[in-house]
Amino acid sequence: MLERLELDARGVREFLGGAEVRTMVDAVAVDVQARVRARLPPGTPVRVKPYTTDRGAASITIADVRGMAWQARDGVLTRAAGEAGIEVKDWRSG
Repeated sequence: MLERLELDARGVREFLGGAEVRTMVDAVAVDVQARVRARLPPGTPVRVKPYTTDRGAASITIADVRGMAWQARDGVLTRAAGEAGIEVKDWRSG
């Protein structure tokens, strides 16, 4: 029986900052990008921008002046992320 579990914080940091996680994040971002594109008029630019904090991350942007309206009205980004298995939380709720 396991009596004590100790988390290796350094190992977790190294894993999250590693190439495997970066590759996974990039693949999920491309998946979300495709899901967003499927909800928009053909030819609408949807951009993925990979970046790094203490781990790999990416942002997806609808590069069209109507993008904010589509998100506000239809939740195109939120829905696409949810379909890809990403839990979307309101940043205001902590």
